[in-house]
Amino acid sequence: MNKIYPSAAEALKGVVADGQLIAVGGFGLCGIPEALIDALRDSGAKNLTAISNNAGVDDFGLGKLLQTRQIKKMISSYVGENKEFERQYLAGELELEFTPQGTLAEKLRAGGAGIPAFFTKTGVGTLVADGKELREFDGETYVMERALLPDVALIKADVADRSGNLRFNMTARNFNPAAATAGKVCIVEVERIVATGEIAPDDVHLPGIYVHRIVLNPTPEKRIEKRTTRDRKV
Repeated sequence: MNKIYPSAAEALKGVVADGQLIAVGGFGLCGIPEALIDALRDSGAKNLTAISNNAGVDDFGLGKLLQTRQIKKMISSYVGENKEFERQYLAGELELEFTPQGTLAEKLRAGGAGIPAFFTKTGVGTLVADGKELREFDGETYVMERALLPDVALIKADVADRSGNLRFNMTARNFNPAAATAGKVCIVEVERIVATGEIAPDDVHLPGIYVHRIVLNPTPEKRIEKRTTRDRKV
């Protein structure tokens, strides 16, 4: 089966629809599927619930979909770099399910592993635990968290072979593998496509069985959120 699509728009065609739960890989602007996010914006899909560590910045990453009001709810851990995210939430225009970062990663991992729910101490005694089941184990209180099963996962990898086996680039791996395994349909954006078998087995970070569609973006912008420099001492 050919998994390679000629463009991000073609890769989303027939998959993305209004009202879906969509997981998007990345951490800040690191390891985000830039072309797929643009294609999602251009698709016009609306009333989306987005699972992502954060929502990019105001004019890049998922911030673009906040500008167009295509996202109705965010399931995320951090809003600090996106003023429009903050503004919409405080104005009651955007739903937000604040989720501790480790819990968010585990909710995706559990979804991919077929685990419907798990117990964690993180969030006990805070707003995070409101309305959720609490249970005591060995004298400690835990909160039950449900797994996440997104309709679509949009992820970014460095290299894919034609069968969809993926290799990520260092910390750009972040939430991408967990989102990929949890998604009912996984679409990956890569910078390079090689022949099946060219990636050494020990270098495969995610097996191709989880990947349904591949799109090539050889020159992503890879914007940096905050560039901080200092004069070097000679």
